[in-house]
Amino acid sequence: MASLIEVIKSFFKSKATPTGEIERPQRPVVTVPDDVRQIIIGTGQSTGIERSHNEDALLVINSSATGDPSPPNFGLFVVADGMGGHRAGEVASAVSIRTVARTVTEQTIVQMLGADGENEMKPLQDLLRGAIEQANQAVVEQVPGGGTTLTAVVMLGQQITIGHVGDSRAYLLQDGHTEVLTRDHSLVERLRELGQLTAEEAAVHPQRNVLYRAIGQGANLEVDVSSMPTPRGGYLMVCSDGLWGVLGDERMKAIIDVAPSPQIACEKLVDAANAAGGPDNITVILVRFPSD
Repeated sequence: MASLIEVIKSFFKSKATPTGEIERPQRPVVTVPDDVRQIIIGTGQSTGIERSHNEDALLVINSSATGDPSPPNFGLFVVADGMGGHRAGEVASAVSIRTVARTVTEQTIVQMLGADGENEMKPLQDLLRGAIEQANQAVVEQVPGGGTTLTAVVMLGQQITIGHVGDSRAYLLQDGHTEVLTRDHSLVERLRELGQLTAEEAAVHPQRNVLYRAIGQGANLEVDVSSMPTPRGGYLMVCSDGLWGVLGDERMKAIIDVAPSPQIACEKLVDAANAAGGPDNITVILVRFPSD
């Protein structure tokens, strides 16, 4: 059987083929011991009603291990929303998530699974910021005229680190509350922060999708990075504005609250966004954490 390191490396050597269709590969059946509590992940994606192709991209990598000693649980959850004509947006989003994923996995999980498992790692915030900066450089070089948002969440043991550029979002839904963990880098949000627009005006402003910060815009990209303890119970959601911009926080929370699983919740969220008009591509990752 191929090692996890070999599987990861072969994945990143494969050719990217971004598409608007949802690919549903058969998933292997994994038996988990009763005494192991794991996160549960769902994903959903759609081109939307009004768009002809999908410029969003998502990536999920999750691992857990037992044994003495064993590496800490690891997760990487990334959403990118591409921009640019002539299909440059979908290439930019694919290039960015692959660059981030390759850099993060090589410097975290692949390193921890080395011969001694004791190699010193960079602080997660520095690592993730550097990975997103590399993604920016890759898009500038490989996709002239293209750009993308990117929101990446790294879970390593008891810490979660979020790196963010643009207006895709990360949310924490816990104990009946919904918290936006990222800051939109949009012109309208900046005007709202300055008190020149109300939240209601910002929600319907004709320039609400204009970004002042995105991957691919040039050198010296400023990346928002933050960390928090890994939640006990509740959900982490990463999504593009094709979801949150259509449904709003309360509607999304209501759908998640009644769904029997993260996967069904994601499917219902996508269906609801399309039922509301589906004006943009829709992408969502939903992670449910064990309560203890």
